[in-house]
Amino acid sequence: MDPLIDLWAQIKSNLTTRNDKNKLFQTWLGPVQLLKTEEIQGVMMFYLGVPSKMHHYWISNNLEGIVSEIVNVYKKPFNIQLVIQDSMTNEYMMDTHHLLQESVTVNEPPSSISNHGTPFKIQQSQKNKTDDILNPDYTFQTFVVGKNNEFAHAATYNIAQNPGSSYNPLFICGPVGMGKTHLLIAAGNHIKEKSPHMRVVYVSVDRYINECVSSLRHGQMDKFRQRYREGLDVLLVDDIQGLRRGESVQEEFFHTLNELFEKRKQVIVASDRIPREILGLEDRIRSRLEWGLIANIQMPDIETRMAILRYKSERMSVKLTEDVINYIARISKTSIRELEGNLNRLKMFADLQGLQIDTDLARKVLAIQEYENTATIEDIQRVVSDYYKVRIQDLKGSSRIKSIVVPRQVCMFLIEKHLGKSLTDIGRSFGNKDHTTVINARERIKNLQGTDPDLKRDIDELTTRIHNINGL
Repeated sequence: MDPLIDLWAQIKSNLTTRNDKNKLFQTWLGPVQLLKTEEIQGVMMFYLGVPSKMHHYWISNNLEGIVSEIVNVYKKPFNIQLVIQDSMTNEYMMDTHHLLQESVTVNEPPSSISNHGTPFKIQQSQKNKTDDILNPDYTFQTFVVGKNNEFAHAATYNIAQNPGSSYNPLFICGPVGMGKTHLLIAAGNHIKEKSPHMRVVYVSVDRYINECVSSLRHGQMDKFRQRYREGLDVLLVDDIQGLRRGESVQEEFFHTLNELFEKRKQVIVASDRIPREILGLEDRIRSRLEWGLIANIQMPDIETRMAILRYKSERMSVKLTEDVINYIARISKTSIRELEGNLNRLKMFADLQGLQIDTDLARKVLAIQEYENTATIEDIQRVVSDYYKVRIQDLKGSSRIKSIVVPRQVCMFLIEKHLGKSLTDIGRSFGNKDHTTVINARERIKNLQGTDPDLKRDIDELTTRIHNINGL
């Protein structure tokens, strides 16, 4: 038997054992099968088969646990692809890595894993295999517009109407889970529909880095440059904030931007922070990214969140009362992804139990989210202060003593993670500190969690206390 099949059986057994009292977990994880493994450019691909779209929703929203377990057992770079088995084709089995857009690529400790929870479709492609298959669900028509994103939507749509003729590049910026990727891919789908002859390439920055490093290592830079420069009309780059790694990669990306701009080819990028907040990014690239138009997306107000829920529930054929919609919208304050995740959890629980969705059921299923979002910056500062036995004024001060610096950085990390506050707001709440201080704190705590078990234990305990903030 393939040792990787044995490895998947071990991972599945470990996950089930750890969650032996979680019937929901066992129900949805049980049918998941390892369909195939394949090594591509030094990265092991795990193709996990799920039997239905509903299973796909649950696994997508709970992928982080699976990823963390694989990290613990496999300990090598890998990539997860979820496959709805009814949608599989012979072409898929022959050339899987060209047909799927959404994935989780792991090259770092679990604390820095990117969890993509949005479902996707698997389609056959009759096009050049160097082109990317864009998620057909991501269109301008399926994007709910509100005050928080109307400028970004209008800018992206206008540029997609006439790519390369106006603002270049377009820089879509906003917190995690706000619909940046949706807009990015919607532009690509619109351009391909309006001008089928145009070549559109979508790539996450992690994939761009991996391809560039592999091409450098194997002496295939001509092939790499042909993909991202020659014959290309539109380049869509997601999560550009990850480009801060590697001089060679940044050098290549800089020249790619220059060549595309000179040829009047459109570049659209998405990021969770503005260019000047991307630490380690070369000034010349930062300058190019600020050259065009920056379109910000913020967390939508409750009316827009309710509109999104109405639209999503209608597409999923889920009947929700206005009271339930209002409740979900009220407690889902950190991202659109959280909003959709709460709707998915409620639907799956109702389906499993055969229950009608009402406010009481919603409160029962989503109680944790409700408690999480009652916390404030001051609440988290107080929790951290009590836990580490330091004064709140010291957390807000400028002392560089380790016994104060670590709690301060942990506190900044937890505020951003649980409240989704901006870097500026967090810095302001710690004695008007600069946003770069907050970035440094976040990145340091993220990295240390993977190597310092004591700190990881502190974070877990503090997270539990934040979840139970009403009882403090």
